[in-house]
Amino acid sequence: MVLTTEFKSGGYRYVSGVFQYSGGVAALPGHRLVRVRFSTQLPLVEGMKRAESITASQGRPAKAICAFELRSPAPFTEAGFRTFNELYVGQLDAWGVIDGDRNPVARSNVCPMNAPPPEPSVHAFTFAVQGDGPPSAAISGSAEAPEGKVNYRDHIVALGDTSKPALLKKAEFVVNEMERRFHALDFRWSDVTTSQIYSVHNIHPLMSRDLLLGGAARSELVWHFCRPPVVGMEFEMDCRIVHEEWVV
Repeated sequence: MVLTTEFKSGGYRYVSGVFQYSGGVAALPGHRLVRVRFSTQLPLVEGMKRAESITASQGRPAKAICAFELRSPAPFTEAGFRTFNELYVGQLDAWGVIDGDRNPVARSNVCPMNAPPPEPSVHAFTFAVQGDGPPSAAISGSAEAPEGKVNYRDHIVALGDTSKPALLKKAEFVVNEMERRFHALDFRWSDVTTSQIYSVHNIHPLMSRDLLLGGAARSELVWHFCRPPVVGMEFEMDCRIVHEEWVV
C-alpha cells in the first residue's frame, strides 16, 4: 500500500516521490483544487512568481501551490535535468515547501516540438483553495522509466525502439504508473476529468487497444505533440481530477 502524507499548511495531501516532485496531490477536506493556465507561457522564475501572486490574490499562501506544468526547449541530458531540477526545487524551498528530502508538489515537464519556449517555462499550475467541491487531484507526469534510480537511461522501457510493440510497452508502463499514483489517493479512472499524453509518435494504435480506451479515453484525452524531458524517453502522461480551471 502506498501511503500519502498530509501537507496541512497547503491544504492537500501527496504521494511521496523523488526530490523534484511528488507522485501526485489531492485536496484535503474543506479544500478543492483550481488549475490556472497561462495564455502565454512564462519563463520559470517569472512564472512561479506569477503563480505565487495569483494564489495570494485568492487569500492563499504559496504553500497552497501543489502542481506545476512546465515546458522546456528540448529534452535534457541527465546532468542537465539534475541542474534544472535543483533550480526549480530551490524556488519551492524558498516558499518553505520542501521538508528535508520530501517535495509535496506534483509536476510535469515536457518539450514542445512546435514553437518550443526559449527557456524552461511555466504552462500551468494548480493550487488548493478553501471551500467545498468535488474531490480533486493532480497526478504528476511519468514517462517510461521508474523514478528514483541512479539514472534514467539504464531503466527506460524499450530504449531506442519506437516500433508499435515497443510504444505499447512504454504506454503500458506509464498507464500503470498513473493508476498506481491516483489509486494511492483513492481515485479511479472514472474520476479523472482530463488525461494528457505527450509524445511525437502516433498514439492511434494505442487507442485501438483497451490500454487507453478502458481508462484515459473515458474522459477528456489531450494529445500534446511534445517529448518527455529526458533524452531517450518517448511517451509521457499525466492526469487530473479538477473541476475548476482558469486561463489568465
